[in-house]
Amino acid sequence: MKTNDPLRTPLKNALGLGSAKDGVHHFIIQRVTAIALLFLSIYLIALLVSLAGADYASARAAVAHPCNAVLLIAFLIAMFWHGQLGMQVVIEDYVHTPWLAVSCQLIVQFVCVLAALASVLAVLRLALGA
Repeated sequence: MKTNDPLRTPLKNALGLGSAKDGVHHFIIQRVTAIALLFLSIYLIALLVSLAGADYASARAAVAHPCNAVLLIAFLIAMFWHGQLGMQVVIEDYVHTPWLAVSCQLIVQFVCVLAALASVLAVLRLALGA
């Protein structure tokens, strides 16, 4: 069956090519995390500049402030989520072997979740004084 037959309507050409339901959600989430990262990155840079030259105790006290801890955790979650979404698109576009694509998707998701959990745990340990 020819998929780009000029005598067929665009709808008829698109039918059978898979669902178009998940792409919009993926697109919106990627844009939302990008916007969140824009503002959270500005906050993080300001926090790091304010801590330039500070000793460990004052840096730990700054991270222990509830507002700073929450914003740092939000930054970490948004960063790893955005990174995972971006890598998913790259793998979908450029890895054409099905088993390799699935393997790469699983590895990326596992690494992003593991790194996000480790990063959030580090901020929580600093914030809670453990």
